[in-house]
Amino acid sequence: MKVSGPLVIAENMREANMFDVVRVSDKHLIGEIIEMHGDRASIQVYEETSGLGPGEEVVSTGMPMSVELGPGLISTIYDGIQRPLEKLYEVSGTNIHKGVEAPSLDREKKWKFEPTRQIGDVVEAGDIIGKVQETAVVECRIMVPYGVKGTIKEIYIGEFTVEETVCIITDEKGKDIEVTMMQKWPVRKERPYKVKETPDSLLVTGQRVIDTFFPITKGGVAAIPGPFGSGKTVTQHQLAKWADADIVVYIGCGERGNEMTDVLNEFPELKDPRTGESLMQRTVLIANTSDMPVAAREASIYTGITIAEFFRDMGYSVALMADSTSRWAEALREMSGRLEEMPGEEGYPAYLGSRLAQFYERAGRVVCLGSDGRMGTLTAIGAVSPPGGDTSEPVSQATLRIVKVFWGLDSSLAYKRHFPAINWLTSYSLYQDKVDEWADKNVDVHFSEQRTLAMRLLQTEAELQEIVQLVGVDSLSHSDRLILETSRSIREDFLHQNSFHEIDTYTSLHKQYRMLKLILTFYAEAGEAIKQGVPIQKITKLDVVERIGRAKYVEEANVDKSYDEIEADIKNEVKDLIAKGADEL
Repeated sequence: MKVSGPLVIAENMREANMFDVVRVSDKHLIGEIIEMHGDRASIQVYEETSGLGPGEEVVSTGMPMSVELGPGLISTIYDGIQRPLEKLYEVSGTNIHKGVEAPSLDREKKWKFEPTRQIGDVVEAGDIIGKVQETAVVECRIMVPYGVKGTIKEIYIGEFTVEETVCIITDEKGKDIEVTMMQKWPVRKERPYKVKETPDSLLVTGQRVIDTFFPITKGGVAAIPGPFGSGKTVTQHQLAKWADADIVVYIGCGERGNEMTDVLNEFPELKDPRTGESLMQRTVLIANTSDMPVAAREASIYTGITIAEFFRDMGYSVALMADSTSRWAEALREMSGRLEEMPGEEGYPAYLGSRLAQFYERAGRVVCLGSDGRMGTLTAIGAVSPPGGDTSEPVSQATLRIVKVFWGLDSSLAYKRHFPAINWLTSYSLYQDKVDEWADKNVDVHFSEQRTLAMRLLQTEAELQEIVQLVGVDSLSHSDRLILETSRSIREDFLHQNSFHEIDTYTSLHKQYRMLKLILTFYAEAGEAIKQGVPIQKITKLDVVERIGRAKYVEEANVDKSYDEIEADIKNEVKDLIAKGADEL
């Protein structure tokens, strides 16, 4: 046997298979076979391997790396291989000991099972046979396991553990199959569904720059690349807190320990805007911090997305945050180097692109298994941390070839304290056309028209700024200076959003539409005044300009009344200016 960091090479493993989980040494360290050469198996070990040496015993479990799925997932924090960290803390204290084990789902806790089917019902894989109220806001739906089809012989009601039988199904061959509330599923295998459909409805995040300018759909995929300190983690926290999803799965993959601590401290205290309950009541956390073994970092991404697919199969809308896929790619690179594989670009393995694609392609809007035709969505949002903020490096480029939304974070915006620091000139969303249709139907008929005008003003401002730097702002016409003033208002009053402000942290779609309408009403009215000969200096000094800037802090309940007043004031103040100008003439 050979030991090289997290890589262990064992002999006489001819009976084992690729991706089998093994136990290494008398400490029972968890590992996974990732390469086979004859009877030699290369194993990536998910725990610290210091102290291992040749001659240690390796035993295959004959099972691939799998997760346990059932009641008890919500509000739990796991490590990368689905060991519950609270249980590990009880067993081994603040530092996780080698070989320590704890079941992923509590084996002793009893859950109240309420059947939704009766004896004699014909059921197939994916059909919901009962439900468990897991938290105040999440109902865990117990489904017929994959590959099972038949008639219900027995179904029980009452309190059961996840291992106790709640239903007996007689299959087509007459064999009785006992169904429990817990299922196991291999993490590297995508959970099946009937049909994958085109995502067409907006995932409302409450972040104005995202929802209005660079939207993501339910079932879409997005990437947040950006240099260190530009706000990737803060943006993902905001999305996890406020996204219009039933379930949130947050994977801290190779992140700093204190960032995961922030999540743990914040989420239980935050109130869900939809239910009024704690956000942890619909969240699963997977914490694989940067000091944990590197091999488990690679597993954490698959663990997270398999749990997310399980809730998607119940018919829920699930949002998955992976922070960050760059650390995952670094784990791939390290393992690839230890396996002595031929390196690709910048030392990453040649299969980097295909592994990223396998991960992101598991997102989507699907018709779930089962006879009721329910829809489920899984939205995947991955942060990328390119060294030095250079998005031409392999992980960023491989990710951008797969995802449809690019939220490009800009360190210069972050240094100016403009958050979220998403650069409106480099970001894009390929779901824009679908979302425009949806928003025009569900928010306001002028939503997409308004967004297009605002985007055009921001792009024109970038061109005008180049002229201003060369010859100064006084050389511009009054109408061009109005574009600069309106664009400043869009940037500072609309795109800038304070995540720590009680009201400004989340903005509904209706309020976003009304806010942008205020700014564009000012632009239209001021444009008319300039045509009538009113100088731009007088327009920018109007009292209503400051009121537009403070409009973001108006509470949702008062939006229509307050914004109607501001709109009326814009029209009246500009009309007064035009009248004064006519009198002076």
